[in-house]
Amino acid sequence: MKKIVVALDGYSSCGKSTTAKLVAAELGYAYIDTGAMYRAVTLYFLQNHVSLTNPKEVKEALDNIEIEFHYNPKTKRNEVYLNGLNVEDEIRRMYISNNVSEVSVVPEVRRAMVAQQQKMGRRRGVVMDGRDIGTAVFPDAEVKVFMTADVDTRAKRRQVELLEKKQLVNLDEIKENLQKRDHIDSTRKESPLRRAEDAHLLDTSHMTIDEQVEFVLEKVTSRILRNEVTLPKN
Repeated sequence: MKKIVVALDGYSSCGKSTTAKLVAAELGYAYIDTGAMYRAVTLYFLQNHVSLTNPKEVKEALDNIEIEFHYNPKTKRNEVYLNGLNVEDEIRRMYISNNVSEVSVVPEVRRAMVAQQQKMGRRRGVVMDGRDIGTAVFPDAEVKVFMTADVDTRAKRRQVELLEKKQLVNLDEIKENLQKRDHIDSTRKESPLRRAEDAHLLDTSHMTIDEQVEFVLEKVTSRILRNEVTLPKN
């Protein structure tokens, strides 16, 4: 059976990552969290005081960044490594969330990450989630899903995630952060967040994770069974 690319795009805290991980596990595909890559870049930029308005500094920083995903059998998840160090927990902290959109909007950053993501998915058989997978990274993805949810639901979900990591953050602060990121992601010039014309819309406001996974798997199964899968020429 030919392997395909499954692209899940959408807003923060819609359940993209959790859904993508579970779909990948069901399909036996690799899972790539592209949002984590931008978070890792943000961490490096903050730690090294990289000026976003200085192209030379940005280029030099990107040349020194190596991002990898390694499976942790204890946590049963892929974890992000930045230049050989496990930064999975650190990149999920609120100060990274407050800065990641400003970093990811930089054209040089997006181009560098898109190139890495395309390389990772070149052999197909991947599930990727992010903001521009179906529009910029893999516009030829066989299955595209655009996920959304109302901002209040997303803020509550994000607060629960942070509490599980022992981070207590005010709900209003989280909501403000989400709205700020939505605006920056949707209005940036380089690969803005938008729904691809051929993407299935999935509003997760009142859905369980199991229902979200079932929705995506149904689209994948339908795509394969109808024998519509054609791979691009090398």
